[in-house]
Amino acid sequence: MLEKIGFDALIKNSLLEDMNNGDITTDNLIDEQSISTAEIMAKEKGIIAGLDIARQTFAFLDKNIQFTKLVEDGASVEKGDIIAIIKGKTKAILSGERTALNFMQRMSGISTSTFKYSNKIKQYNTRVVDTRKTTPSLRFIEKYAVRVGGGHNHRFNLSDAVMIKDNHIKAAGGISNAVNKIREVIPHTVKIEVEVESLEGLKEAIDSKADIIMLDNMSIETMREAVKINEGRAVLEASGNITLENLEAVAKTGVDVISVGALTHSVKSLDISLNIIE
Repeated sequence: MLEKIGFDALIKNSLLEDMNNGDITTDNLIDEQSISTAEIMAKEKGIIAGLDIARQTFAFLDKNIQFTKLVEDGASVEKGDIIAIIKGKTKAILSGERTALNFMQRMSGISTSTFKYSNKIKQYNTRVVDTRKTTPSLRFIEKYAVRVGGGHNHRFNLSDAVMIKDNHIKAAGGISNAVNKIREVIPHTVKIEVEVESLEGLKEAIDSKADIIMLDNMSIETMREAVKINEGRAVLEASGNITLENLEAVAKTGVDVISVGALTHSVKSLDISLNIIE
């Protein structure tokens, strides 16, 4: 239910952005009773995500529209594959086309990129996770797309979990002070993550009994040493300048989690089109 409420608000705002005073072209060309059938097609290979929000976008404009999915989110498609068939009011299809495709293209680009990362290290016991480097107002659908692509989610927002970063540490007077102070006030159900930039910081975070320790921009050799020092006491997360090229080398160090901002902050949208066929 919550996801549907989120979809409805996002779709409404997105449609208002695209046609705040109606669709001047479609409204003046197309008869209100006109019915059409259209197909959504992949124009390149990738992993599809966003079918449900696309369907709701068209349904927002025509409650009786028929949206038939030919694949499900998470499906691998090739160039030319038909993803869905839509039948309903021509005006709704034309006016909702760009908004629906924008959602699907962005989400499918994220799921496609995530699949490449997660698939590359599938033989390791290491998770690929996203970050909060998302598009404002689109975080919940972008993080959903990460899951569709085989990745996992980091915290959703600042309220979810404690993450003590370098500036927090400076302001609090050190790692131990920061962890001890925050532990006094948070619920016992909330985990504490600490960002460290050196092995000395790692040792202090371990001594402070941090639940998760982020190894920020460490070399492969340093991360490998950090895993030895940690001895499984805290969850270790590698972060900073992670690419497809160095991903496997990072996973081989034995870290538990690899966070990749690029999954959402610099992804290329998947090319998807809509064509009226009758």
